[in-house]
Amino acid sequence: MKKVLQFAALCVLAACSGEAASKSEFKVALLTPGPISDQSWNGGAYNGLMRIRDSLGAQVSHIQTKTPAEFEENFREYGSRGYALVIGHGFEFQDAARRVAPQFPKTIFMTTSGNTAGQNLAGVSFNFSDASYLAGILAASVSKSGVLGVIGGTDLPPVKESFTAFEAGARSVNPKARVLTAYIGNWEDVSAGKEQAIAQLGRGADVIFQNADAAGLGVFQAARERPGVYVIGSNSNQNGVAPQVTLGSVVIDLPRAFYLIGQEVKAGAFRTRVVTFDSRTGVVELVTNPVLSDRIPAPVRARIDSIRTLMHEGKFAAVVPR
Repeated sequence: MKKVLQFAALCVLAACSGEAASKSEFKVALLTPGPISDQSWNGGAYNGLMRIRDSLGAQVSHIQTKTPAEFEENFREYGSRGYALVIGHGFEFQDAARRVAPQFPKTIFMTTSGNTAGQNLAGVSFNFSDASYLAGILAASVSKSGVLGVIGGTDLPPVKESFTAFEAGARSVNPKARVLTAYIGNWEDVSAGKEQAIAQLGRGADVIFQNADAAGLGVFQAARERPGVYVIGSNSNQNGVAPQVTLGSVVIDLPRAFYLIGQEVKAGAFRTRVVTFDSRTGVVELVTNPVLSDRIPAPVRARIDSIRTLMHEGKFAAVVPR
């Protein structure tokens, strides 16, 4: 019951301090698996929730959850409170959403990075592969050692798929490129993220692609302490986290994605399905860091731009074994 009691503290965000919400209000809730201060996956989702609030006039609420039991408990709580849309932000929310959704048919339950759909259940798939492939091209082109690193929080399928695409992109530039892979085991331990990065740097890596949320901030710390080492960020635009060592970021424009979905839900026009966002929708992109533009040779920039154009036209897709 501990998490349910926390709803009292959420009333300021949910605008329930003075009056009871009417049934006609558009209410949207967000569950994140980690802190919104991560400047990555969770922070981007919270910015998306704020976009729904500001652009669609929604009453919104957010809560951080850590365990499957908490996922289910809070899905159920928001459903009982009549929320129109409840977003579980991550692949790991799918089982809880499947169990709870049938109990609240008037609420749409959505999971990001999800591939599950039902009567009032939807998934949102972000095609991270194309932009990760471009990140691999960038990393291999800048690397002097030919050794690259990838560091994830845990080995969730979307994360593994993006790392596979990154490696394919790197090897399209340097067939002999070596990619070191590590998973921290969680998404919040900054010190563990730094330790994994130091270990990869010790094995010769000079560019690391990280997808580890708050724990990934430790990768930036390690890179700042080692000359000639670079990082590629993920999920949000992390180019400003450590601008002197960040080549670019594989960005998911979560505010845009959440707004487009929220717009449909508010209008009563949303059709439950797996919604796919990719480079063609402008939601998932590799964004290079202008501060380090001089480190990226002009032919490399031209190659990335050319392949990106083909991706936008649907003429090129990163080959990811399944």
